[in-house]
Amino acid sequence: MEIPRHPRWPHALAWLALALLILVTIAHLLTRPPAMPAYAAVRADWKPSEAWLYDRDGRLLDSERVDFERRRLAWVPLDAISPAVRSAVVQAEDRRFWSHGGVDWLAVASAARARLTAGRTGDRSRGASTLAMQLAAFLDPGLAQPGQRDWRAKLRQMRAAQALAADWTHAQMLEAYFNLVPLRGEAQGIGAGARALFGKRPADMTRTDAALFAGLLPNPAAGADTLATRACRIARTPDCTAIRAAAATLVSGEHAARVDPALAPHLAVRLLDKPGKRVTTTIDRRIQTAAIVALRRQLSGLGSDRVRDGAVVVLDNATGDVLAYVGGVGLKSTASQVDGANARRQAGSTLKPHLYAQVIEHGWLTAASILDDSPVQLDTASGLYVPKNYDHSFKGPVSVRHALAASLNVPAVRALVIDDVQQFRDRLWALGYHGLVEDGEYYGFSLALGSAEVSLVEQANAFRTLANMGKWSPVHFRDMRDDRAVPHQVVAPAAAFIVGDILADASARADAFGADSALRLPFWAAAKTGTSKGMRDNWCIGFTDRFTVAVWVGNLEGDSMRAVSGTSGAAPVWRDVMLALHAGRPGKPPAMPAGVEARQIALPGTREPPRREYFLTGTAQAEMAAAPALARRPRITSPVSGSVYALDPDIPIDRQRLGVAVSGDVAGHRLVLDRKPAGDADAGLQLLPRPGSHILLLVDPGGRTIDRVRFTVR
Repeated sequence: MEIPRHPRWPHALAWLALALLILVTIAHLLTRPPAMPAYAAVRADWKPSEAWLYDRDGRLLDSERVDFERRRLAWVPLDAISPAVRSAVVQAEDRRFWSHGGVDWLAVASAARARLTAGRTGDRSRGASTLAMQLAAFLDPGLAQPGQRDWRAKLRQMRAAQALAADWTHAQMLEAYFNLVPLRGEAQGIGAGARALFGKRPADMTRTDAALFAGLLPNPAAGADTLATRACRIARTPDCTAIRAAAATLVSGEHAARVDPALAPHLAVRLLDKPGKRVTTTIDRRIQTAAIVALRRQLSGLGSDRVRDGAVVVLDNATGDVLAYVGGVGLKSTASQVDGANARRQAGSTLKPHLYAQVIEHGWLTAASILDDSPVQLDTASGLYVPKNYDHSFKGPVSVRHALAASLNVPAVRALVIDDVQQFRDRLWALGYHGLVEDGEYYGFSLALGSAEVSLVEQANAFRTLANMGKWSPVHFRDMRDDRAVPHQVVAPAAAFIVGDILADASARADAFGADSALRLPFWAAAKTGTSKGMRDNWCIGFTDRFTVAVWVGNLEGDSMRAVSGTSGAAPVWRDVMLALHAGRPGKPPAMPAGVEARQIALPGTREPPRREYFLTGTAQAEMAAAPALARRPRITSPVSGSVYALDPDIPIDRQRLGVAVSGDVAGHRLVLDRKPAGDADAGLQLLPRPGSHILLLVDPGGRTIDRVRFTVR
């Protein structure tokens, strides 16, 4: 009896099924893709490399790149991308995008067949890679690492694309693709690409732009010919002349314009520090543009061989809002990245109004007081200080009004002697000049002539204080209309008014600047110019009832200007900006505050005609004249303190004499040399000099020392 044999094929099938299951499981594990993020998470994590600056009305002023790892702008919504670009990219990269679930199986089959078919030639196809598969690789670069083009890498991409399609809508996938796609150079996404490559917003791209954009995707670094060939195929146009020309331009980068207007690059650097930051400023785009045009026109007219750089700041007097901030305009500047509005430069004569305001406030001088514009030598810790006027001439007795309006140096130094260097330094600090970190002794008497370094913003706000009758408050760069600091009084209103009136007096400054200089406007305006030592800086700062405008021109590298003065350098820019600000609404003179009185005065002994003058109440006089010699304070006029005298070795020492000169009523006064009586002060003494350091005293009849000089004989 034959034992029946069971068929063996069911067992073989079972083992085969098990083997296939194991292989599928292994393949599943080996091709498992990384987890794909949600669309909302991608949007939330997006950080542009740029930050943006807007004016007070929300208009774009400038942008600044603050992340240099990659170049990408704000996330661009799908509906903000030109329909031509959307259509071109889908047709070129994944024409069945809207109908498949992340993987185009027809394209997979076509790609497989193409690989098996030998002898096929032509432009290399992108194969079966869909937009969803490319997006998955953008989200996780590990899916498309260089050298990983085997079946396992492709399956991982396909599975990741299917996961995306299951969780995202097709519109979300396409939008993310456009924002994440790497483009030519360091640009990422259509926002950066449209700006850097086409000089346009994504919404403004044309059909030609769309063809070129889609043509870049297979190889963003492609040359002009290769790019034009691809773009022509995508555009399906028989005439590719325009596309080829546009491709050449794109590759060369000749016309890669910026979409933002680039109106405030230096302020953008100052305020924008975080990717994606959007700052609304106090800037008025119209005023900013007017200031740029005025400065650019003036620098172009002067020529780069005379001066290369400039800056403008405009303030709203009432609020302290910065309405214009121009740190430079480029042109032929050799330091265009330096912010001229924030750089510290020597102030020149622009500090004089604050000095005279202080001495007038204290009642030590009035606008009609007479100062002697004659040579003077002052003893300082570092030696003799000998101030000179800008034109190296002297005017003799002048009033404070004339001295300030004509910007005379020697009277300003004499005013500082009457005041006090430390007090003046402290007043400047209170006005916001916070670069003056040393004490008064460090700056010395040259502080009256602006030896300290200040910024244009500080200058503007200090003069704004005068416009506001002595009330100081900080300036504002950001729009903070509901959070203003309360102003505090720094300068007495009466003193601020009088100084402002002097700075607006075209007649008083006519001798120095001419009767019709750039400082003279068809309405009330106060202005002061200044030029630093060595002709390195030129300033013009002034104000009306509504605005303060500060202008600086010079060379940021520190070399001297050529043939540029206060009225030919910064003043024309100041004038143009002021006229633009007051078009249709001229400035009005300020009302006289309490504590000021007007009086008709005469000034005999000077070249100034009788006039109506303003005084602090109680200090007015009908006539102001230089004091006669006998009425002046007794003092030693020679030798000058700090002087060094050298004996002549060819003349016997007992034949050499040093004359002593004194001024004022010195009847009954005595001179004491090195603690020994030297004779009567009015006797015209001739001292026998001995080598060494000497101290000469002037002593009054009561024995009180009223003057003292130190000199050296060698």
